[in-house]
Amino acid sequence: MERKRLDVDPETDLAADSEENPETEAPIELAPENLPEEEPAAEAVATGIAAIQHFAKLAPATPGVYRMLNARGEVLYVGKAKNIAKRVSAYTRDTGHTNRIARMIAATATMEFVSTATETEALLLEANLIKRFAPRFNVLLRDDKSFPYILITSDKGAPQIVKHRGARNRPGDYFGPFAAAGAVNRTLTALERAFLLRSCSDAFYESRTRPCLLYQIKRCSAPCTGEIALADYKELVEEARQFLSGKSSAVKDMLAEEMEKSSAALDFERAAALRDRLEALSTIQSHQGVHPRSTDSADIFACHQEGGVTCIEVFFVRNFQNWGDRAYYPRADRSLDTSEVLESFLPQFYESRTAPRSVLLSHEIEDRELLAEALSIRADHRVEVTIPQRGEKRELVEHALLNARSALGRRLAESSSQARLLKALAETFGLPRPPRRIEVYDNSHIQGANAVGVMIVAGREGFAKNQYRKFNIKSEDTARGDDTGMMREVLRRRFARLKDVSPRNTEDAESPWPDLVILDGGQGQLTAALETLAAAGIQNVPMIAVAKGLDRDAGRETFYQQGRGPFRLPPRDSVLYFVERLRDEAHRFAVGSHRVRRKKDIASAGLQEIPGVGPTRKRALLRHFGTLSAVEGAAVSDLEKVQGINATTARAIYDFFHANG
Repeated sequence: MERKRLDVDPETDLAADSEENPETEAPIELAPENLPEEEPAAEAVATGIAAIQHFAKLAPATPGVYRMLNARGEVLYVGKAKNIAKRVSAYTRDTGHTNRIARMIAATATMEFVSTATETEALLLEANLIKRFAPRFNVLLRDDKSFPYILITSDKGAPQIVKHRGARNRPGDYFGPFAAAGAVNRTLTALERAFLLRSCSDAFYESRTRPCLLYQIKRCSAPCTGEIALADYKELVEEARQFLSGKSSAVKDMLAEEMEKSSAALDFERAAALRDRLEALSTIQSHQGVHPRSTDSADIFACHQEGGVTCIEVFFVRNFQNWGDRAYYPRADRSLDTSEVLESFLPQFYESRTAPRSVLLSHEIEDRELLAEALSIRADHRVEVTIPQRGEKRELVEHALLNARSALGRRLAESSSQARLLKALAETFGLPRPPRRIEVYDNSHIQGANAVGVMIVAGREGFAKNQYRKFNIKSEDTARGDDTGMMREVLRRRFARLKDVSPRNTEDAESPWPDLVILDGGQGQLTAALETLAAAGIQNVPMIAVAKGLDRDAGRETFYQQGRGPFRLPPRDSVLYFVERLRDEAHRFAVGSHRVRRKKDIASAGLQEIPGVGPTRKRALLRHFGTLSAVEGAAVSDLEKVQGINATTARAIYDFFHANG
């Protein structure tokens, strides 16, 4: 049986199969969340119009932003306008509204206004408020991760090459953005082979007395121990900067010429080294796919709609090099056309990012000039937003469109598979309907130390990683190592907060309340969970516990559910595999969270936390390896080489860092 992935992670699953024929893809089913919603009652619309008419009298006739809120004070919609009063008055008409606008009007109870000096400022403020409030009637950019860059530092004698995210507060040259961490990691590995630049931390670099493994496998020139003169190392750094700045042909020509000279001088060892460096540079370019010839730096946006879903494919071109692409699936009402979704998406995309000098679009948008002005202000340089009609730029847009169609086809096929799995899950566990939100709980610790409980969330679109939560176990009532007590504490804290922030509404598709809770454990965990929720006054939350099979074998799990005896599912059942994936993801997140907490404790308490390691052995370990992270990554055989560390202690150190949690 073919096993389907639960989700599509934009960090690792790039839509790069440009040769794929979209005409031959599998039939597309509409995902449940994209089905049309019912028209609101006429009375509700009339009530909403009356509320808007009241606030329209108070609206300023200036540029700015308006917010529409429901009776609970939740923001339904954020909009901008050149004239707020005129725009708000348009909502007070009795007819002519789309179903989406009618539903929004019906839900509106109050409004808020913010005036700005210009319409450009209103556009920037609108994007900021949409990101903050995530209103249900706006187009929402749901994946707002920062993009990784490659940084060549300039604040140390021997510059370092590293992957970088976040604020650019370290001196050096930044190259990117790259669409995914995987693309950066591949490029960094190839750059290390091509230019032999160090990637180690400054602390590790400064403590070395002999070259590390990267020198042995020819991925570093070891400036730390003087294997290369600092002046020669800086020449390698400059070559890397030139290559990443778009002068790749010049760098390759120079290396090829040096290789020929070395070969002619019978210096075959140097010629072979230069050949390997050329091969590494070719590897980088082979992963770039499209090679722009005349486009220096640009972001390319291609939008495609199908089956009520919109895909926006973004390509990044910098210094005549393609640094990858990423597919986005913004949440948008199915009544919005491609241009409307793209127009709302772009300000949110650039809300925390700097635009290059050229932004290329596949579709015309209404406020293109206004967007260009806003991006120019934010970037502090002129930004052109264009829809190319011919030439290389049009070819780049067409290539992005092809990727958007392919990515959306795969997305819809997976959504259909996901919908079928959720339906089967509901049938297997007797749920009233396929769950829209599943919460899975697990905990991790080592003999009770650094205990962490976690919650992961999954639904119709796979894992919702931005909604994962971790809970540091801190209650004095929870005994050390008591898994059941930890589960009680996590659920008590989680559902207490849930009751505070949101009333339970089983009909609300956006509700943060779970339709199904899955616990890693057996009857004890299930009983504890039911008692905890009952004590909080919460009833009728479907809940199951999953106990690992004999010898922890996947496929032999036992399920526990209120009102049923323990039961198993057939080994090849698709629901069993689905639940295993959910449980394994929770376990992965729990173990990772536990390790992060354990590292913090080790960093503050020192290596003495490890049995058999006192101050003397700690100093010997740090003197030998340089950093705590290097000690953590060392093999048992490497640890045994440290003065004062015998085989037993080496094994204890290794086991401490590599316990499964």
